[in-house]
Amino acid sequence: MPTQLPRPHIVALDGRTLNPGDLSWNKLKALGHLTVYEFSKADEVCQRAKEAEILLANKVILDAAQLAKLPKLRCICVTATGYNNVDLKAAGRRGIPVCNAVGYGSDSVAQHVFALLLALTNRVQAHHDSVQQGRWGAIDDFCYTLTSIPELAGKTMGIYGFGRIGQKVAQIAQAFGMEVIATHKHPDRDAAPGVEFVSLKTLFERSDVVSLHAPLSNENKGIVNASLLAGMKPTAYLINTGRGGLIDEPALKLALQSAQLAGAALDVLSVEPPKHGNVLLDAPNCLITPHMAWATREARQRLLDITVENVSAFLRGEPINVVNTVGNRQ
Repeated sequence: MPTQLPRPHIVALDGRTLNPGDLSWNKLKALGHLTVYEFSKADEVCQRAKEAEILLANKVILDAAQLAKLPKLRCICVTATGYNNVDLKAAGRRGIPVCNAVGYGSDSVAQHVFALLLALTNRVQAHHDSVQQGRWGAIDDFCYTLTSIPELAGKTMGIYGFGRIGQKVAQIAQAFGMEVIATHKHPDRDAAPGVEFVSLKTLFERSDVVSLHAPLSNENKGIVNASLLAGMKPTAYLINTGRGGLIDEPALKLALQSAQLAGAALDVLSVEPPKHGNVLLDAPNCLITPHMAWATREARQRLLDITVENVSAFLRGEPINVVNTVGNRQ
């Protein structure tokens, strides 16, 4: 009779964002002894993860000091695409693979981009509120609008970052009848029908809508600055479902206050959550949602499925989606 291998200890440090209760952990439970914490503070990580051989983390910081206190740790699975919360070199020196998840949220984020855009242009909630307040019943005409409503067909969508999400946004924009321009590090590799690649300056000058989809790096932090914003059409909109740090937030507030652009809609801020406020919270014509673009139930299920496969592959001795420099040591 074959020897039964011991079941690994799997700990999820911040499972609530991935699964607030509408998904099942059963597939992960089948792979080992699973402990799920909804949220973990920095000073709780070492105690909670001390027995973990496989650690799941979304935004919890796992720096070199934290990792040094986790001698049993053999694998880290980031339940997100971004992995800047993990010290990759420190993990790699110990032969610990760090595995992430890619592609689970493209449809979800692209959907939210257009939810934000339509909220800016059609102002459905504002019109509903005005009807509820009795305005429709008080007028003589059969219809009214609170402001002039632009039509998306024929407008130009500018996309900064033309990866999977940017490409999905382009497809939807084209379905609306919009022209699409983009700026991207790999225009030849990611060429798409009907998409013109232009410089960043041209992107902001020509676009009626600019949507940000590049990952944040030291090179592009604050790249949407006063100069780029000054070049936008006064009728244009800025949408950010990428990372808050892409935007110089004080510069955007000034641009909105001076009507250099018609409006902005943001799903991300430079510091999340904004416990100490944010300059854009009271900016005019600025919609803000709480980093929710990725979080449809379907996207979170795909993310959970990828995480399960990352754990399974590691246990088979064939880790996948590894983002740090490490061999197959386990």
